Amino acid sequence: MATEVSLDVTIVGGGMITFDLLLPSLYHLERTGLVRRINICALNSAPLKALAENPEFRDAFPGQSFTPYPSLDAPADAQFPDLYKEVIAAMAPGNMVVVAMPDNLHYAVVKYALEHDQNVLCVKPLVLKHEQAVEIEKLALEKGRFVGVEYHKRFDRRSLVARRNYSLGQFGSFVMGEAKLIEPYSYRHSNFQNWFTSDRTDPFTYIGCHYVDLVYFITGLKPVEVSLKGVKGKFPNGNEAYLWSHGRVTWENGALLSVINGLGYPDAAAGSNDQGMILYCEGNDQTGLIYHDDHQRGVAYSYLENIGPGGSKYNYVSPDFYRLVPWEGPGYKPIGYGFESVAGITSAIHRMENEAAGLGPVPALVKRREVIHEVDAQGLIATPANSSINELVVEAARASILADAKPMRIKYSA
Repeated sequence: MATEVSLDVTIVGGGMITFDLLLPSLYHLERTGLVRRINICALNSAPLKALAENPEFRDAFPGQSFTPYPSLDAPADAQFPDLYKEVIAAMAPGNMVVVAMPDNLHYAVVKYALEHDQNVLCVKPLVLKHEQAVEIEKLALEKGRFVGVEYHKRFDRRSLVARRNYSLGQFGSFVMGEAKLIEPYSYRHSNFQNWFTSDRTDPFTYIGCHYVDLVYFITGLKPVEVSLKGVKGKFPNGNEAYLWSHGRVTWENGALLSVINGLGYPDAAAGSNDQGMILYCEGNDQTGLIYHDDHQRGVAYSYLENIGPGGSKYNYVSPDFYRLVPWEGPGYKPIGYGFESVAGITSAIHRMENEAAGLGPVPALVKRREVIHEVDAQGLIATPANSSINELVVEAARASILADAKPMRIKYSA
């Protein structure tokens, strides 16, 4: 039997999502054999030092490390915006690039990775324009390389149960709903100040897309119109941004979804954000209901010190998205649907590359394309082929918010 091929991974971006989810998830996948080596590229050395010196990582993943680009001893004020290109270009074909950059930079990095024969895991949204998503889908299929979009709510057990039950007709047809995701106020003091500006993005584009994707994932219905109103404010550094947004999404069957987003959940409040979704459905002389409380999931702790999410003593501590817990091996392991999403995409790439290993160039390409089409059709992992409604929605939302909430129609090709 041929030796299994493990993946070399390059993360492009050393910010919050790399710290909170991506690196610890990949460290654990390194323990399980899916991942072999980890590189991380950042604009400068400061976030890389924070990752390398994080005591929680040393505790949870003893003896594990990554290769930083630039090196940790590079001057903190020196910037290396194109260093990721050198690192990706030096990778052997068929490994994995993780794109964890601000939304407006995804397209260039994803395309560069594909052009250099790499598979891709990209944080959501994949890109900000539908034509770019279509271009990436075609390029990935041409190369026979996998692109997975990290819409992790698809891996939440609640979402999986709701999807199955909806497909069985147990709720009726979705007709009216609302979703909200309010991130903590502390984001305003983070690097968000430098890229989350009103000319580039807004709360709906950044986080509201999670729930739009989730409604599509559960119901299979396509959105056909978006109206988005924003409330502007200023970051501490003076940059103007949409700090709050309210969207209305109309679906192909006439259903309406209200989506409330913002960067303003109080840092002193319990839990690190406020989120959830409620969908009302019409049945035969009765109605159905899907209600997900993603804020308070049944666990509350009162700490001795201000160490909870957001820095408060009393906290709603959800174990569902991501936590480090004891396990039967050294240190700690990650659990939750955030980890499972990263693991699911990485596993799909690992399986695809191993099934094609040892074949000639043409049979290998055919095999990789077979796996890509299989994952597209299954619809669990978000891919350009099965999730590009999100790019249509984001594009319409950006046009709407810049036109003071003018409704924007979404057109699908025949």
